[in-house]
Amino acid sequence: METSRGIWTSTADADLLLRLAGSGFDWLALDAQHGPVDRAALHRLGRALAATHTAFLVRVPSVDPAWIGAALDAGASGVVVPSVTSAADAERAALASRYPPLGERSWGPFPPLWGGAAPDPEVANELVRCWVMVETPGALDEVDAIAATPGVDGLFVGPLDLALSLGTSVEALLDDDSPDGPLARIVRAAERQGILVGAFAGRPDAARRLRDHGIGFLAVTTDVAVVAAGVRAVLDADADADSGTEAGPADGA
Repeated sequence: METSRGIWTSTADADLLLRLAGSGFDWLALDAQHGPVDRAALHRLGRALAATHTAFLVRVPSVDPAWIGAALDAGASGVVVPSVTSAADAERAALASRYPPLGERSWGPFPPLWGGAAPDPEVANELVRCWVMVETPGALDEVDAIAATPGVDGLFVGPLDLALSLGTSVEALLDDDSPDGPLARIVRAAERQGILVGAFAGRPDAARRLRDHGIGFLAVTTDVAVVAAGVRAVLDADADADSGTEAGPADGA
């Protein structure tokens, strides 16, 4: 099983994203569905992240060819496409991710706008990754057809929405290791087509459980969680240091 550790981000702050991009994760994802990343931010963040060696993905708001094209124009190495309910949706996403003759992506890369080089269309088609989210009953029902769709490079599990749509909990979804369980069906479909399978974990313990299901491409944490953990670590360390300090005569002056 191929493994990869990424961080999911819900910020449009370029300085924070640059720090996270250089912190050791294999990739980071910009959330344009549930985060403040709009089309203007894509241009600004794509320019900033172009100077790093960390690949970034964009979760676009929906199965929207214009948004998919814009995310890739900004320099994203791939897109994560939500709200997929059928193989037809997956085909639309795949076609929007590649230039002709493999797809229908329109030409308009951003890098030349800031003095960078435009990509070669054939090379771009080879390198891009179109991740289709499996988070709806329709996508789960058609998971084999979705995985077999030309141009779909990976299935990406959204555990929160998948559990919600199936009327269960994330914990129950992760606990289900039956051969016909939702996660097992998704992994088998990806394996049959030789494509990748990934997921949003959000925390290391969930990442470990998803790996047990055979899912290796994982967002193991979020920007919010990393900041919160850093704050707690600093305050705890300061509290430990303070508890070992005896009050001096000037204290309270």
